[in-house]
Amino acid sequence: MTEPTYPDAPPPQYPGAPPQYPTVPPQSPEGAPPYPGATPPPYPGTTPPEYPATAPQYPTAAPPRYPTAPPPQYPTTAVPPQYPASAPPQYPTATPPQYPAPTPTPQQPPRIPAQGFAPPQPPVLDRTVDIDPHTGRIHLAARQRGADATAIGQLVFQLPHFLCSLLVIGIISMFLAAPFNYLLIGAWIASGALVFHRPTEKLLARYLFRMRPALHSELTRLEPIWHQVTAKAGVSPETYDLWIEDHKAVNATAAAGHIVGVTRYALETLPDAQLAAVLAHELGHHRGGHAWATLLGYWYSMPARIAWAAFRIAAVIAFQIASVFSLLGALVVGLVSVVVVVAVALSFPPLLLVLVTPYLLAAVGRRSELRADVQAAELGFADAMIEVFHGFLRDEEQALAIAARENGGRAVRPGLGQRLLSSHPDTHTRIRRLEDWRAAAAAAAR
Repeated sequence: MTEPTYPDAPPPQYPGAPPQYPTVPPQSPEGAPPYPGATPPPYPGTTPPEYPATAPQYPTAAPPRYPTAPPPQYPTTAVPPQYPASAPPQYPTATPPQYPAPTPTPQQPPRIPAQGFAPPQPPVLDRTVDIDPHTGRIHLAARQRGADATAIGQLVFQLPHFLCSLLVIGIISMFLAAPFNYLLIGAWIASGALVFHRPTEKLLARYLFRMRPALHSELTRLEPIWHQVTAKAGVSPETYDLWIEDHKAVNATAAAGHIVGVTRYALETLPDAQLAAVLAHELGHHRGGHAWATLLGYWYSMPARIAWAAFRIAAVIAFQIASVFSLLGALVVGLVSVVVVVAVALSFPPLLLVLVTPYLLAAVGRRSELRADVQAAELGFADAMIEVFHGFLRDEEQALAIAARENGGRAVRPGLGQRLLSSHPDTHTRIRRLEDWRAAAAAAAR
């Protein structure tokens, strides 16, 4: 088979013989790339493009030159800015916003369970300490306690009871031989000193006044307030013992000579300032001698009270036994009882004063309460005491409403005899007395 031939093409070169290159390279236009072994193909009807002899020179782009900013020049010495000599503008003083007074929460009507009346529980009050704290050394007053006019009055009006007791002790001593009869009378008279004996005071407070020593958890709140009250009065707080009365009422008691009692209800519900005012009131009783005078009179009247209670029990028993047999016998027993009482009273005329001494002692007791209120006000608790008394008024109104509802809607008010025998003045009188004292103190300060 023969190899095909191609027009205008050089014969093929086979290996074994060196390639044949043209001795003179073909001439090409200046600047045009040479084509080896062949002439460049002609462009139909046109002249081949003329290429420049030299390559185009492109401008070399220099990097842009940015002006170099000189560093800022700061003055070596700082000159404070000069402000105009005019006064600074005056801005109006902002007035604090006035908020309306909070509307009191209406109290729910008291509930009466089937087993008895349960007094409504008051709302939890704010216990913010709004009494002045006392720091530093406590200045003790030269006069820690004494006896004011009301204490002396109580001792004087207890004299008929003392004489009655002396008569009873004298009758008992008649059954003893000498000198034991005189020793009995002397021992009873000297026994009044036990009122100022602290162990005896604690026994009387526990079994006579139904109180108990305060627990540690109760002392945690009581002692700081008590120390501030005694600091204001210039009294050593260790002079008195703090006791608790388990009673559901706001009350406090100045018992014996060294005991200040407060109800657990008052401890749990009263704010600090009001509790301090109550304690200051009881301290006023102690400083005025009201507590020991009352207890001393009660101590010396105890034999007469015991004898009178025994006589009444015996008379009632005899009357009941006689009434079983006949009506005439009962009348005889009653008549004999009256004759005995009248005969004893006529034989010892001072005993007749026993009929009026309860009213006199109640009047002196009301006076002592007002004096203790004033002493608490002098320590700075006038406003707090007034708040306490307003709480008393609310409780009294609730009690009267309940009593009226149980009485068919008719109002129940204490009678004249009850008011005369009351040892405490009415709450309105106490509030008015404190308001008068506060007004007088404000006028004196001006």
